[in-house]
Amino acid sequence: MRVRCISLAVSQSGSSYATPLVTLLERLRDGEVSVEDAAKALAGRSNGQVENIARLDHLREQRVGAPEIVYGEGKTAEQIATLMAALAGDGSGALATRVDAEKAEHVLRSLEQCEYNATARTLEIAAISPRPLGRGEVGVVCAGTSDIPVAEEAAVCLRFLGHEVIEIRDVGVAGLHRLLNVLPELQKCSVLVVAAGMEGALPTVIAGLLPQPIVAVPTSVGYGVSSGGFAALAGMLSSCAPGLSVVNIDNGVGAAMVAARINRGEV
Repeated sequence: MRVRCISLAVSQSGSSYATPLVTLLERLRDGEVSVEDAAKALAGRSNGQVENIARLDHLREQRVGAPEIVYGEGKTAEQIATLMAALAGDGSGALATRVDAEKAEHVLRSLEQCEYNATARTLEIAAISPRPLGRGEVGVVCAGTSDIPVAEEAAVCLRFLGHEVIEIRDVGVAGLHRLLNVLPELQKCSVLVVAAGMEGALPTVIAGLLPQPIVAVPTSVGYGVSSGGFAALAGMLSSCAPGLSVVNIDNGVGAAMVAARINRGEV
């Protein structure tokens, strides 16, 4: 099965991203579509029924600033391709996470203009018009090489949402000099996402050195009592450094969403 992703042109006014809803309203204002046709289009977007597998939330970006993202685990390659095509059909692009290489291979054969990031395990169809940049750069930091997949998931998600990202890798507390060497780069960021496994100490150290909002991501990395990331999670929640937010274990997407809201100036 080959799913064709049909994208409609999305206009841009100034520096603001012209969402499909704004474009529709502008066309209604200019007399290019009738009230009846606009009402039908809005009804179709709010329904979002895709075959018999999902009810997509097409209006989520208008409500909360970020579109629905397809969670790939537990879905077949055919379902992922169908949902991504439906989400990208209005020109706003589509992103799927937690997609293994085997599923990705099938999806790439089905969808045009789709790219796979094997490290982050993400599939992406870029939006026709880029979303507006946030107020500053987002730093995505990971403690060790084993934390890179979670950090990369966050970075991919942030870029998809229109944010500039600086990635800093392998600056964990086992060698604090490595972190000190990159502090000038981190100081330029407006918000930081910090991923760490083992005891999860890196976000606390950074929160004690820098003033930016920090979103900590515990990863399921470590031996024995690390307990699949629970030790890092407990350590981050117990941090003595104020101003630290913590998301779920391995939740790069959740961290990206928090950072994106901060970087848009919404919190």
